[in-house]
Amino acid sequence: MLDGEYGPAKATAMKLLVTIGDVFEASRLVGIKSAQVSGVSYKNVGDAGLHFIQKLRDMGAEVSVPTTLNPAGMDLLRWKEIGFERSFAKKQLRIANAFEKMKIIPTYTCTPYLVGNCPARGEHIAWAESSAIAYANSVIGARTNREGGPTSLACAITGKTPLFGLHMEDGRTPSHVVDVEFKISKPIEYSLLGYTIGKIGGLKIPFIRGEFHPSTDELKALAAALGASGAIPMFHMEDFTPESGDASKHLNECEGLEVEKRDIKQTLEELTTNGEADFVCIGCPHCSISELKSISKILRGKKVSKELWIFTSRHNREVAEKKGYLDEIEGAGGKVISDTCMVVSPLEGFGFTSVMTNSCKAAHYLPSTCGLKTNLLELRQCIDSAVIH
Repeated sequence: MLDGEYGPAKATAMKLLVTIGDVFEASRLVGIKSAQVSGVSYKNVGDAGLHFIQKLRDMGAEVSVPTTLNPAGMDLLRWKEIGFERSFAKKQLRIANAFEKMKIIPTYTCTPYLVGNCPARGEHIAWAESSAIAYANSVIGARTNREGGPTSLACAITGKTPLFGLHMEDGRTPSHVVDVEFKISKPIEYSLLGYTIGKIGGLKIPFIRGEFHPSTDELKALAAALGASGAIPMFHMEDFTPESGDASKHLNECEGLEVEKRDIKQTLEELTTNGEADFVCIGCPHCSISELKSISKILRGKKVSKELWIFTSRHNREVAEKKGYLDEIEGAGGKVISDTCMVVSPLEGFGFTSVMTNSCKAAHYLPSTCGLKTNLLELRQCIDSAVIH
């Protein structure tokens, strides 16, 4: 591949991976089972990213393992209806078209594990997207480093990744033990806990202990928050993550930390910058079917008085439509939007000034990416704030 025997696209991709491998002193490459490619939104990659992606496509690039895509900058099917600008849409569609010509599955979601790209424990993968990386390493037990858009795409094209870091057994041991000194009783507290832990400097892989019983959705929220505030690619949770048993053998080598109720209360206050909101936004990471079901129940027989946007994958939107959840949400006046998310779409162009959300990740990024003030509340409180009483 490196010598060009399999074409210029694979040679370009392999040169990038060899360089990365040299930097991190990887002994060899290893085959991967799947990839998740980021750098899809035109808002994030701009003209330079568009040129890079199209150049690879023109070289004849095709992925060699099952590969899914991160969210784009707009709903690719209903962008006109929602109100995305035509000039933005034109370039976003060019990016999507280039990726799809590379044989990448057009999932456009930050939760690939909910739409079929679900690796097995111990499998090597090459995923970008911070929340998906933390979820795959921690909850699934697959193995991926924290890839970016270009490296995840290079791995997808070659089917290889350098063997270092989280692909190695000794790269997955915990650095800290985090004792949670209170009982978690609300879903949003998992997001707050992850964000609070992520703020602790120098923490690489936390081993979390405490009294909790997280659902899959709550683990998803925890993983997203850890990745947002601390770029943490993996965590162990006692009795709940598959490698926690092996990881517990290393706890005597770890530093100890405590998180108390007042710590997550402080995080909540830090992420709530405005008391009112003209916009309610849910789905960072993308909503699961169970979350869409919960939202539909809250909205049953009601109407909203302000903009309510629910972000999910194209696949989950279709399932929600078949189950009747979509009718209840959109019948109440909400919008269920796919292919994009609040963080990578140009929300600043819609005239909103402040947003209400249940996601610490969204509250972390929206002020800088979209210029929005944020309000962080539980899911029901967010939905209720949009409802006509």
